Amino acid sequence: MQRHDRSSALLSLLILIAAAALVSGCAARDRQAAVTGDLDIDTLVTTQWLSDHLDDPDLVVLDCSVRVEPEEAGGFKPVSGRENYDSGHIPSAGFADLLGDLSDPESELLFAAPTPEKFCAAMGALGVGDDSRVVLYDASNSAWAARVWWMLRWVGFDRAALLDGGLRAWTAEERPLSTEPASHQVKQLTPAPRPELIADRDEVLAAIEGDAVQLIDVMPEPHYRGQMAMYDRPGHIPSAINIPVTGLTDESGHYRPLDELAAMHDLDHGTRAITYCGGGIAASSTALVMTRLGFTDVAVYTASLQEWAADPDNPMEVETP
Repeated sequence: MQRHDRSSALLSLLILIAAAALVSGCAARDRQAAVTGDLDIDTLVTTQWLSDHLDDPDLVVLDCSVRVEPEEAGGFKPVSGRENYDSGHIPSAGFADLLGDLSDPESELLFAAPTPEKFCAAMGALGVGDDSRVVLYDASNSAWAARVWWMLRWVGFDRAALLDGGLRAWTAEERPLSTEPASHQVKQLTPAPRPELIADRDEVLAAIEGDAVQLIDVMPEPHYRGQMAMYDRPGHIPSAINIPVTGLTDESGHYRPLDELAAMHDLDHGTRAITYCGGGIAASSTALVMTRLGFTDVAVYTASLQEWAADPDNPMEVETP
């Protein structure tokens, strides 16, 4: 991908985030399904819940922040959030680097998912094991944390939650921060992949022609309509509906109540849905919300428009006034 393409993709991410199986694998799923009671965790936890449970021996807290900064030549670039993490993070939290081990360094696409095995190894190095519980947060509107949450589900791990409101909510309540690095023991996280949770270009292309799959564009409405272009071509993937990710959270960064989110996603729960955005980050936040609403067949097109719009063979539509 050319530098201009990367800058355009990053501009999209800035706008979205600132505004808003093998036997061993099956065995791992069985172990997780058997865990009940005190080891259960909801998909969202409050700052009070996290404060009360920070010392739980099975709990791993991870800061997933990524910063997006302007370049001198124009455009934007992603910057690891590690510097901010080092200057102050939730006590005991480790740093999950979406620009490092949690992405495929050989891909031309930003934030491309690594193999399930490499992802699990990276999470294991952060202290996440088969019997862990995980709380994820970031310093923006939770989309970065949602991406890590979705990848954990993709490899078969279900005991992860987002801190509702993220670091902003924690600091707004004047809760303590730490500069001490995390010291979790390396654990074994066994891959139990669910490939259906990540869609590729071919599945998206096939979805255009039928009604068995609902494509969901989570970009801002002007971008969806083609009134502005952040990628190689304006518009949206044909047949996709628009549910902007910016509406999922309120002005404080907390996710809106479930009844409000359900009204926004008034769709058939039995239809397969594929969410997309610019680079599969904001789309993961929508996928999390839909999972919380009871949708059972949701996927994220992780390559999203950074891949789709760059190939002229992939159709796009522009809404006419």
